[in-house]
Amino acid sequence: MKRILIFSMLALCCISCSNNPEIYIEHLEGYWEIEEVILADGSKKSYTYNDTVDFIEISDSLDGFRMKLKPALDGTFETSKDSEQFTIKIENDSLNLYYKTPFDTWKETVLLTTENQLKVINKNKAVFLYKRFKPLNLE
Repeated sequence: MKRILIFSMLALCCISCSNNPEIYIEHLEGYWEIEEVILADGSKKSYTYNDTVDFIEISDSLDGFRMKLKPALDGTFETSKDSEQFTIKIENDSLNLYYKTPFDTWKETVLLTTENQLKVINKNKAVFLYKRFKPLNLE
């Protein structure tokens, strides 16, 4: 009986700890500011100041776009209107973003999204850590 109880608890823990990448989609939209990049060799580059932020928008069909914006002091944004289109696919327990521009195609895998954090990895095994962008409050 004790073995069955222990086995049941272990199985329940494994099931509840399994990764469901669909939950990442709900926090993906919005304004993101890069915080750090960890390269494949383990070296890190921190960003203490960013003059641009990434804006991500997703449609109901799981297509979306990412656009670079430059925040202004009055709370508005400047943009070049260039955007990177992507499609979201869930594959092998991962949330993948497939980008396509006139110049290139590539894939990023979302490792984590929360209300305030975004973490993705690219084909070069570089991990990008973003924080939710908060406008500068001068008051």
